[in-house]
Amino acid sequence: MNSPKPKLPEINEEDRTPLVDVLLEILAWQQKQIDKLEQEILKLKGETTKPDIKPSSMDKGGSSENDAPSSKKKKGPRRSKKGNLIIDETHIIQPDEIPNSRFKGYQERVIQDITFQTHNICYRLAEYTTPEGLTIVGQLPDGIQGGSFGNNLIAFILYQYHHQHVTQPLLLEQIRDLGVDISSGKLSHILTEDLDDFHAEKDELLRTGLSVSQYIHTDDTGARHKGENGYCTHIGNEFFAWFSSTESKSRINFLNCLSQGKTTLYTLNTGAIEYMAQNKLPVALLAILENISVRINTASDWCEWMDQQGIVKPRHRKIVTEGALMGGLLDQGIPSDFSIISDDAGQFNVFDHALCWIHAERVINRLIPLNDDHVKAVGEAREQLWSIYHDLKAYKLNPVTEQADSIRQHFQTLCSTKTCYETLNQALKRMGENQHELLRVLDKPYLPLHNNLSERDIRDYVKKRKISGSTRSDAGRKARDTFASLKKTCRKHDLSFWDYLKDRLLGVGDISPLSEVIRAAAACG
Repeated sequence: MNSPKPKLPEINEEDRTPLVDVLLEILAWQQKQIDKLEQEILKLKGETTKPDIKPSSMDKGGSSENDAPSSKKKKGPRRSKKGNLIIDETHIIQPDEIPNSRFKGYQERVIQDITFQTHNICYRLAEYTTPEGLTIVGQLPDGIQGGSFGNNLIAFILYQYHHQHVTQPLLLEQIRDLGVDISSGKLSHILTEDLDDFHAEKDELLRTGLSVSQYIHTDDTGARHKGENGYCTHIGNEFFAWFSSTESKSRINFLNCLSQGKTTLYTLNTGAIEYMAQNKLPVALLAILENISVRINTASDWCEWMDQQGIVKPRHRKIVTEGALMGGLLDQGIPSDFSIISDDAGQFNVFDHALCWIHAERVINRLIPLNDDHVKAVGEAREQLWSIYHDLKAYKLNPVTEQADSIRQHFQTLCSTKTCYETLNQALKRMGENQHELLRVLDKPYLPLHNNLSERDIRDYVKKRKISGSTRSDAGRKARDTFASLKKTCRKHDLSFWDYLKDRLLGVGDISPLSEVIRAAAACG
């Protein structure tokens, strides 16, 4: 028989110091991990395990961020399923026998179907020789000069790979099954090369998005490249989405992302000096930089300039580089009060930073209470937290100064609360230190309270990464970032990505440049 699990002795209140509480919490966390491992071992042995039955939430009060009087979604108006269909063929079918009858019209039955078949074209280019001996040859139509594959096929390949997440080997098999004679190398070339027009349009997304927006969301995720760990940074809002994969997730990298496509990256100006002072650059070095005016375009030139100035300590180089990048962004027109909404990752804490409430609450929700008193303390803290969150949602709809003061007071009271659960106290204290970022909406009611938009946008990139793995070439990584950006931006404006690809590749011109689409949407509010 298994020996019973040892129980911790009862500890008197006078002996319950913060250190003892933390040690008890660590022991409780370790015991939960051991229990999980025991269940996994039993599962591997084929033994019966404890069922994972979720507690009922029917009797729970309004402590969730998604409170609603009913869990059922209200049904919207019924849409016409076939009213917007384009009819390609019409067939009139008469009855087999028509006795002496009066014609009353037709009953319509629309059948939707699709055809997949190759459409190979042989262009016979006439060739002539002039009296002078020159050769004149007919030219292929625009868009297929020197190629062996039509733009409809290229659009289909890009759509299947980037939108439908079909892996390259399966895509090769699919189009070969349809009757296309293509090599794996040519397929890879279509997916990664000769995409300059798409890359240029993607770069315009960020420039335009920053110029018409008051705030952006941002987040990052893992993105392996050439067998090495890397990161993909998302920047966007309701108007655009922009992705960039790099080897780093530092603040310098984030500022570089914001500077994409700009001519001058590193600038020493008033904004740059203020940033360096806020980040405690030594006063002596700060005094030297205040009297210098610099505009540098490349990272290599910037590193050489810092060497010439004797800025050699890693911390000093980091702060000065971040400040110069900030100065460049300010010089390019991004206002100092531009808002950036993110989780609590330090690399995004620039300009006027606002924190996501969902991430802030998650810290408290993940605590492991030791006893019933701890459970009660966590529950009360979460209930007060969501009460403040609901007040902020109401404030966004109708900003009132008196209500803002009340919310600030309620928040400060919560964060200064001392409970019997020391880890909870530390979490509330840290939340209080982030009051400025969590309550930015009181000064800017147009700001969202969470970073869900960025997480939704980046989820599609994560799905692509899980299906296709890492990228192997710089061109492949660039193509993945480009089409992830273009696809997500199309979705935000209810544009079909399939129609977009055909429009660009076939030169139809029915869909405006996405930068113009973004400007028009921003102008409409």
